[in-house]
Amino acid sequence: MSLPFIDVASARPWPPRISAFTKPFWDALREGRLMTTRGRTSGRLTFPPKPFCPHDWGREVEWVELSGRGKLYTQTVIHATPAAFIGEAPIRNGIVDLEEGVRIAARILGEPALECRVECVVLRYTDGPLFAFRAAGTAHRL
Repeated sequence: MSLPFIDVASARPWPPRISAFTKPFWDALREGRLMTTRGRTSGRLTFPPKPFCPHDWGREVEWVELSGRGKLYTQTVIHATPAAFIGEAPIRNGIVDLEEGVRIAARILGEPALECRVECVVLRYTDGPLFAFRAAGTAHRL
């Protein structure tokens, strides 16, 4: 499944630190796929991806693709931001409950109502991807 892309004509305000472990996540996001890890013993998902399973502390995890579809659980609008984000303020952040049962904190585009169906989008900045959520079936530009 490929997530929708939104092109952003600037660099990310605060680029992520990419490690050997998180590189598969960022590579997949660049291709339009939202990935996370699942504990091989517990069979449970976790987000963000981790090199261990926080449910049983197992060290064996596998990468799995998420649908990127879910429901908006809660949200807030941030007006006073750190200097790096001043050009993007106000910023709406929220918690999304994905269909797979994982809860994700993320940027929210537009002004969707609580319990609204949302979908993940890839924000394609000039220096790499980030992800956000928007009301399902809507178009949004930054």
